Amino acid sequence: MTKKRLVLVILFILPLVAYLFFSSGINNFAKLPKLKNNITTLENLSEESKVDFENKITLLSFFGKDFDIKKVYAFNVKEKIYDRYHEFKDFQVVSVITPDQVEKINAFKAEIDKTSSSKNWKFLVLESENISKLFKSLNTDLNLDQNLATNLMFIIDKKLNLRGRSDDEDEGIKYGYDMSNLAEISDKFNDDVKIILAEYRLALKKYKAKRQ
Repeated sequence: MTKKRLVLVILFILPLVAYLFFSSGINNFAKLPKLKNNITTLENLSEESKVDFENKITLLSFFGKDFDIKKVYAFNVKEKIYDRYHEFKDFQVVSVITPDQVEKINAFKAEIDKTSSSKNWKFLVLESENISKLFKSLNTDLNLDQNLATNLMFIIDKKLNLRGRSDDEDEGIKYGYDMSNLAEISDKFNDDVKIILAEYRLALKKYKAKRQ
């Protein structure tokens, strides 16, 4: 092969091969694994709290009694994920708090409103017992701390399934994403949110195509 042909291969053929390779990889990884199915407690609690989980892609967090600390970490999610996707139809963030934390919500929402809209960041106000029930309904091997809080945020799909990583290189099964870890939010969490949003976009396109 002459040098001229080699240059042409490098400039034109290899990029095409790379594109096809990565496109194939994306298609094969089009769905985020379901770790737990049908978290029915969410549906029951949503009736009590007027937060609708069904037919929503929900990023669920537990602030509990520790709003002031957890909201600091939540701003990582706001900047790297919420600001990008908050206008996506049926997307929401839900943070669980105890009744004594309600008065702190407005200041937090005002900070969100500076760069986007707080409309789709919702607060689920529950008594301690129901917060514990809700967290246990996720059916993971994780625990809330003494303040009924955790640094982790969870992905719940429209059918109330817990989504995450079944073969994470660092944790094995990855149930939640650490809000205090900016690198994890920017990398793994952002990637997985994009995957589940793309999954529903694709499903909607297929549905519309069949209707036509």
